[in-house]
Amino acid sequence: MQRPVDHPRDEITRVMQRIYGYRMTTTSGGNLSVRDDNGDIWISPARVDKGNLTRADIVKVRPDGSTEGLHPPSSELPFHQAIYASRHDIRAIVHAHPVALVAFSICRSTPNTRLFHQAHFVCGKVGFARYALPGSEQLGANIADAFRDGCDSVILENHGVVVGGSSLSHAFDRFEGFEFAAKTLVKAGQLGTVRYLSDEQLAIAHSRRTDFGAFAPPPATSDERELRLQLRDFLHRGCRQRLFISTEGSFSARVDNDSILITPSGKDRTSLAIDDFVLVCGDQAEAGKQPSRATRSHQAIYRKYPKVQAVVFAHPVNATAFSITDSRFDARTIPESYVFLRDVGRVPYGIQHTGDTRIADFVSDVSPAAILENDGVLVTGSSVLDAFDRLEVLESTAEAVINASTLGEVAAMSDDVIEELGHAFGLASE
Repeated sequence: MQRPVDHPRDEITRVMQRIYGYRMTTTSGGNLSVRDDNGDIWISPARVDKGNLTRADIVKVRPDGSTEGLHPPSSELPFHQAIYASRHDIRAIVHAHPVALVAFSICRSTPNTRLFHQAHFVCGKVGFARYALPGSEQLGANIADAFRDGCDSVILENHGVVVGGSSLSHAFDRFEGFEFAAKTLVKAGQLGTVRYLSDEQLAIAHSRRTDFGAFAPPPATSDERELRLQLRDFLHRGCRQRLFISTEGSFSARVDNDSILITPSGKDRTSLAIDDFVLVCGDQAEAGKQPSRATRSHQAIYRKYPKVQAVVFAHPVNATAFSITDSRFDARTIPESYVFLRDVGRVPYGIQHTGDTRIADFVSDVSPAAILENDGVLVTGSSVLDAFDRLEVLESTAEAVINASTLGEVAAMSDDVIEELGHAFGLASE
C-alpha cells in the first residue's frame, strides 16, 4: 500500500469534502479521524459546517487527552478512541449518516455485501452495534466490541455507520462500497429477489489476474493525448454522477487496430490523471503501470467489432440493481432509451472474469449494452462520448423503471412503435 505523505489535516478535509459533495452526510453530521504513529488522533471538530471545513478546523488530540486546535473535537471522539484501542491495525475512521445505510440502521439489519464481489472484498467483515447515547462511553464500548470481533464496517442501531481502515483513503473506500451495496439492495428490493454470490463465485472474481509484458511506448501522438484527456474527463464526471465507484469500473478507448488506452488497476478513479491511463498493445502494457483486470475483456470486444471505439464496465446503482435480480431490463420504455441502447442483453456471472473472448458475444454493433449478472453493466460506443452517453441513458432508464414500478405496471412501447423508431432513426437490425 502506498505510504501516506499528506498531513492528516489535509486528508480529513479532502475526504470530508468528498463525502459531503456526494451527499453522504449533512452539514452537522459525521466525523473523520486519523491516528498517527505517536498516538495522536486528528479528528474533525464539533459543530463546524462540514461543507466548509478547512485544514485549520481539524483538531489534534494527544494520548494524554489534551487537545490542540481552534475548536473542541467531535463529540463522538470516545468511540474513535475505543476503536483505536481495540484494533491496532486501524489507522483511520469514517463515521457518517448516508441514507441507505441509515435505512438499514433503523431497520436494525446489515447489508449483505455478497451481491457484488468488489463490495464484499472492500467492505470486509460487517457488524452491528447496539444503540447507546451518541458521544457516550457506552456507545464507544458497543462499537469497539464489534471491531474487536474483527468487523471493519459496522452499522450503528438507529444511528448510522462506522468503518475503519489502514488509511483514510482505505476507510473511505470501505465506506463508499458499503453505501453502494446498501443503495443497490434498496433498489433491487423493488424489482424482485436478490441473488447473492457463493464462496466459489466470489473466488472467481478475487483470483482474476491479468498478466502483461512491459514495453516502452514511443512518444504519444496528438490522437493518443486527446483520448487520454477524454477518458480522464468523462471518468471524473462519471464519478461525480455516481456512475462509477472509486474502487471499481474500467473505461477504455481504441488508439489503433492493435492498441488501447485503459484505466489502471487499483487506483482511485476520482483522482486519475492523464498519464495514469495505461497503453496496452497486444500482450504488452506500458512499462511501470498495471492495466485494469478487465483488459482482456475490453480487447476481445475491440477485436470482434472494428466499429467499437470505446468500452465501459461500470456499476451505477440502478442498473446494478437489475444485475443482482432476475428482473429483465427493457429499454423499450421511451424512444431515447431504445434508440441509444436497443435490446440490452444479460451476461451470465463470471464470464467477464475468465479472460477469454466470450464476453464479446453478448454485445454487438446493434446491441451496444449488456447487464452483467452481479457485476454492473457493459457499454460500448463509437467514441468515448458515445459510450459515456449510453451509460448515462442506461442508468437513467433503470432508475425511471424502478421508480415506475412503485406507481403501477411498467408499459413498454409496442412493436409498431419500435418499428417506427427503426425507420425514423435508421436503426439497423441484427
